[in-house]
Amino acid sequence: MKASTSAAAEPRSRDADRSQLAILEAARDEFSQRGLAGARMDSIAERAGLNKRLIYYYFGSKDDLFLAVLEGTYADIREAEQRLHLDEVEPVEAIRRLVSFTWHYYLEHPEFITLLNSENLHRARHLKRSRHIAAMHSPLVATLKDLLERGARGKQFRNGVDPVQLYISIAALGYFYLSNRHTLSTIFERDLVSPRNQSDRLKHMTELVLGYLSR
Repeated sequence: MKASTSAAAEPRSRDADRSQLAILEAARDEFSQRGLAGARMDSIAERAGLNKRLIYYYFGSKDDLFLAVLEGTYADIREAEQRLHLDEVEPVEAIRRLVSFTWHYYLEHPEFITLLNSENLHRARHLKRSRHIAAMHSPLVATLKDLLERGARGKQFRNGVDPVQLYISIAALGYFYLSNRHTLSTIFERDLVSPRNQSDRLKHMTELVLGYLSR
């Protein structure tokens, strides 16, 4: 009887996992397109193809669902960064990889920028409730700290670079450019996201960061 009960529970567990994933994906799209204030639970349920009551059952409220989406968004980029294996390559190449990865990630995941913009409008009140967000970022800081120390020991990088400040600068170089691409393209009469300008921007960012780090 116990084996039968366990076997019956497995499909239910898989169904619950699929439902939650569908809700998170639908919510990510809804929040990134309409912001927290404009997002509607009915629309999320329709996108997910599920009953709205399931959203409340799994996530509690719209604010809790938004936090779950934010945590998932950060988890995705942190996991992708770990696959760069920055600790296994020489420091200059590691920085090149990180700058390139960050730039291309923003290009390929525009929802990342819009979700962060939305949370900043709310002064990070959702992330402040997160029990996971700080731990997600600790490995990144540790990896950068080690990378910078290796570069300094090898006389490739200057001493005393703050890994958090460095990462914020790398992120900002791409984030500001893309989050303001419409206004900047209009002001400077230049299509900032054309293939050529994307390539030029990556080259500029890489040279800027490595120029700062060099001794």
